[in-house]
Amino acid sequence: MTRRRVGVLISGRGSNMAALLDAARDPSFPAEIALVLSNRPDAAGLATARAAGVPARAIDHRDFPRNRPAHEAAIDAALREAGVELVCLAGYMRLLTPFLVGAWAGRMLNVHPSLLPAFPGLETHERALAAGVKLHGCTVHLVTEVMDEGPILAQAAVPVLPDDTAETLAARVLVQEHRIYPAALAALASGLPPRAAAATAALANPLPRDARVQ
Repeated sequence: MTRRRVGVLISGRGSNMAALLDAARDPSFPAEIALVLSNRPDAAGLATARAAGVPARAIDHRDFPRNRPAHEAAIDAALREAGVELVCLAGYMRLLTPFLVGAWAGRMLNVHPSLLPAFPGLETHERALAAGVKLHGCTVHLVTEVMDEGPILAQAAVPVLPDDTAETLAARVLVQEHRIYPAALAALASGLPPRAAAATAALANPLPRDARVQ
């Protein structure tokens, strides 16, 4: 089996990156993490990647003042130099320009902490609580030029409990992010088109038992 080479972009601790690294340790997993990049030299996830034997480096956006295209060109060059075929955003806190999105169209994934199309953008858990929803969750989707609107590959739901805070809800959602991101990546890396990948990933991650509303 030829494993697809994956690059991961992070800005912080990279807990979803760590979940992808854990999944890729299985020789039967159809992807390998070939490179981890961060826009922040102090990102804790860089050390995590290096400890796992994965090349990791920072391309500091502050070295490209007011020049986002040049920063993204450096990222793109590093990904291609490493032979990357698929890109996963894992807590990468920079809005992407059409250049980088277009360069990796159909090959760039993101995990978002809500059940899209509900609550795109930031502060998803606070907004879910304010809206009074009974179910919240996470989504893996392909990245397009419109933020958080790309084709959905996988979703998982969790219940919103009466005493939830944004922090407790976020922690429960994060557990599901760590489940569905590797599953969605595996489906896409196996060569399934997005529609088929979505069906496969969704079936691999049914609604968890604790998401049943009483």
